[in-house]
Amino acid sequence: MSIGEVLAVLRPEFPDVTISKIRFLEEQGLVEPDRTPSGYRKFTHEDVDRLRFVLSVQRDHYLPLRVIRDHLDAIDRGLDPPPLPGRPPRVPRLVDATPSAPERFGPGPQLRLTRGELLASAEAEADLLVALESYGLVGPHRGTNAYDEEALQVTRAAAQLAAFGIEPRHLRAFRSAADREAGLVEQVAAPLRRQRGPEAAARADEVTREVAALCVQLHAALVKSALSRDDR
Repeated sequence: MSIGEVLAVLRPEFPDVTISKIRFLEEQGLVEPDRTPSGYRKFTHEDVDRLRFVLSVQRDHYLPLRVIRDHLDAIDRGLDPPPLPGRPPRVPRLVDATPSAPERFGPGPQLRLTRGELLASAEAEADLLVALESYGLVGPHRGTNAYDEEALQVTRAAAQLAAFGIEPRHLRAFRSAADREAGLVEQVAAPLRRQRGPEAAARADEVTREVAALCVQLHAALVKSALSRDDR
């Protein structure tokens, strides 16, 4: 949408909003629309939702832009924002979907945690995280200093396993097995990715999710089967 179209969408709910106001919010870094080669702003529906959030908390809660920016930063990182005045606090939205569900391997809001947030959320000690990183089990998301949801899941599980005497060095086999399974998934999806057209790309993503979920189900079933044999 152009900035004029955005104004038309927001005006019924926020009669006082103007093009200058939208430009000001952009200058403050609260929304970042794309630009055409000729320099015109192009807003997405997500940009409009972001503007609607900013305008509503300004109007209803009189929050300064600095505080609103903190709320948006939390949302961008996959966390629930700090509680608004008059509302109870909420637990951070750390997604914990069923590991074997295909949706678990699809795109979604990317959780981003600082090192301290990761340790607090996983209830882990700093030396455990250092060990996990040294064995290649956990690391910041590519090109950033932030940790994603998978890092949280691994760190949390490793912290719980440590209570049973299982150390990070014992978990290297899981990393190797996961890499082999991921390679098998990519091998299945590769022919689809080489095809042209959006339908082929969507199908490749769908196949990736389905095969990854089946691999996890198979892995769990084989572990359960092996434990059952030990009990006989």
